[in-house]
Amino acid sequence: MPTDTDIASDNGTPRSLTDLRTALWRAVTDRDERAAGRVVLGALDDGLSTEEALLDVIVPVQVRVGTEWAAGRIGVAQEHAATAIHDRIIAAMAHRDTGPAVTAPGAIRTVTVACVDGEWHALPARILAEVLRGRGHEVDFLGAQVPTPHLVAHMHHTAPDVLALSSSLPTRLPTAHAAVTAVQAVGVPVLAGGAAFGTDGRHARLLGADAWAPDARSAAAILAGGLTRRTTRALHLPADDLPHLSDQEYTFVAGNKARLVRGTLAALEERLPAMRSYTRAQRDRTAEDVAHVLDFLSAALYVDDVPLFTDFLGWTADILQVRGVPAAALLPALACLAEELKDFPRALRLLTRGRAALEARDPRPPIPGPGTPA
Repeated sequence: MPTDTDIASDNGTPRSLTDLRTALWRAVTDRDERAAGRVVLGALDDGLSTEEALLDVIVPVQVRVGTEWAAGRIGVAQEHAATAIHDRIIAAMAHRDTGPAVTAPGAIRTVTVACVDGEWHALPARILAEVLRGRGHEVDFLGAQVPTPHLVAHMHHTAPDVLALSSSLPTRLPTAHAAVTAVQAVGVPVLAGGAAFGTDGRHARLLGADAWAPDARSAAAILAGGLTRRTTRALHLPADDLPHLSDQEYTFVAGNKARLVRGTLAALEERLPAMRSYTRAQRDRTAEDVAHVLDFLSAALYVDDVPLFTDFLGWTADILQVRGVPAAALLPALACLAEELKDFPRALRLLTRGRAALEARDPRPPIPGPGTPA
C-alpha cells in the first residue's frame, strides 16, 4: 500500500490518497463521470496499482456516499448516481492492459463471484472480483441476485475451485443459507462476505460457509492459502443446521407477511386515529416501513440473533431522527406487531428487546453511519 504522499500527479506534484479521495468525492457528488474517471485512471497512470485504486480510493469514497445518504445530506438519486459512476470506472479499469498476474503457489485458481438471489448491491462483489483477478485468479463474475437453482447449475457446468458469495442485506440470510448448502452439495466450497454475514462473520459460520472474509484483501489472503474442496454431500434441511427453526416461528412470520402488515396497519389506526386521514402515499409508505420491520424480524428469527433486529431498529431510528421524525414513532408499530405475534415467544422476545433498545436511546439525533442498506 502506498504512503499518503507518494503518488505523483501528471504535473509531477505529489498527490496523497486523501487528495485522490477528495477529488473523487467531489466528482461523483457532482455527477461528473469524466472527472471521476480522470482522477482514478490518472492515478493508475501515475503508478497507483489497480488494487490500491479500488480499495484505498474508490471503497472509502463509496462508504462516504452511504454515510452521507444516511445522514440526509445527499438524496437517493445522488447516491445511486455515485454508485453507478464507480461501477463504470471499475469496468474501465478492468479493460486496461496491466499484464499477467501470477497467483501464489498453492492458491485457489478459479473463483466464481456471485451475489445471493435478491441481493442487488453488486458493487462489493464487483470490487472483490477485480481484486482477485489482479492477484492472478481466473474469475467468473456473475453479478447481482443470482437465483440459487441457476447458480448451482453454473457450478455443475464450470466446476470452480471456490464460490465467493456476497450479500449486504441480512434479510437475504435464509436465501444465502440455501445457496451455501446447495453449492456445497456439488462439492464446491463457499467463501462468504458482505455485511449480511455480520461484522464478525458469525452468520457465515452459523450457515455453514467454509470461510468468511471481512473485506477483499482478507478474501484474497484466504484464497492464497488455499481452501479445501468439500466432498459432495446430500442436500439437507435448514433445521438440520439451525434446530431452532423447528418451532416454525420463522416460517409463520415470513409466510404471513402480507397478513401481518394488514393487521398491524389496522391496529395502528385504532391506536393513532390521525392515520385514518393519511393520503394513499402516506399509507403506502407506512405499509412499506412495517414490511421492512417484518423482513428483519424474519431474518433475526431465522438465525436466532437479537442484535440483528435491534441493530436494524437503531439504524432505522437514526435515519428517522436526522429526517425530523422521532425514533419513538417506531414503538406503536412494534406494540401492534407484538399483539399480532403474541403466541410466538421468540418473536415476542425480539420485539420486546427492540422496544427496550429504542426507549433507551439518546433523544438527541445522531449522525448514522452507512450501516444497514435501505
